[in-house]
Amino acid sequence: MPTTACDLALEHFRWIGGHADVWAIFRDAKALAAVVGGLVEPFRDERITAVCGIESRGFLLGGAAAVELGVGFVPVRKGEGLLPGAKAVRQSAPDYRQLRHTLRLQRSALRPGDRVLLIDDWIETGSQAAAVRSMVEECGATWVGCSVIVDELTDTQKNALGLVRGLCPPDSLRHKAQVPDRSAGCG
Repeated sequence: MPTTACDLALEHFRWIGGHADVWAIFRDAKALAAVVGGLVEPFRDERITAVCGIESRGFLLGGAAAVELGVGFVPVRKGEGLLPGAKAVRQSAPDYRQLRHTLRLQRSALRPGDRVLLIDDWIETGSQAAAVRSMVEECGATWVGCSVIVDELTDTQKNALGLVRGLCPPDSLRHKAQVPDRSAGCG
């Protein structure tokens, strides 16, 4: 019987075609609540005033974490999706797939005095988190840290980002078997 947020996340985690799939967490209310609670717990006493989340899973986890903390949510868009008004913009360093992402944040969403937490599902190189940190600081807000389901950063990468907390150690995922993608859609 799963007892911790990590246990519940792992119960809903699977590998499909070599890709990590955490989407099933969102379909189970108990697992989602436990994961969100686990993500925010290390930061409850940090006087967070805003939670950022990177499109797409970061939108869902970050929005739920913001509600859990009783603060607002600040979306970070990738690419060219609609995001009106003046923006802070950064291109990330290459990620684990060697892709660079253009990340955008509405300048009006943050102000000096804000204390910002980034929430996401996975961090491997820290390239996107570093870009978000830079935008947060450009807007005059304070970067508090980052909380993720899985943290694969090296110590050097963590030192560059500041406080990073992961719910599940990466080794806990290695035992999960690869599952063939048998999705047939809803039709």
